[in-house]
Amino acid sequence: MVSAPLIAFVITHVMYLNFYKLDYGWNMIVCVVMAVAQLTIWAVWVGVSRHPSRWKLWLVVISGGLAMLLEIYDFPPYEGFLDAHAIWHATTIPLTYVWWSFIRDDAEFRTARFLKKAK
Repeated sequence: MVSAPLIAFVITHVMYLNFYKLDYGWNMIVCVVMAVAQLTIWAVWVGVSRHPSRWKLWLVVISGGLAMLLEIYDFPPYEGFLDAHAIWHATTIPLTYVWWSFIRDDAEFRTARFLKKAK
């Protein structure tokens, strides 16, 4: 119900950027809106869920939101080395580890719950 319109929008957006006008400002708006929507959906889910590893998802949602601020409020390189974009990329490394750790925990939790119901 939601997937098809979202996929159609993303495809249309990419085609617009590639074949009509490469508009950096518009692309940033679209990406920020999609990121905020995704973080909001995950925050709502983890807020109502009783998942045993929900703290990992809270960590990803909050840290991801803070990391997104680095992308939005870009600043020039500090001491000529680290700018906001570089720090943003650096934050994605531990966030990816925590995210996939949650995915593994979720798979184990759901499998155990499914096997318990099957008995």
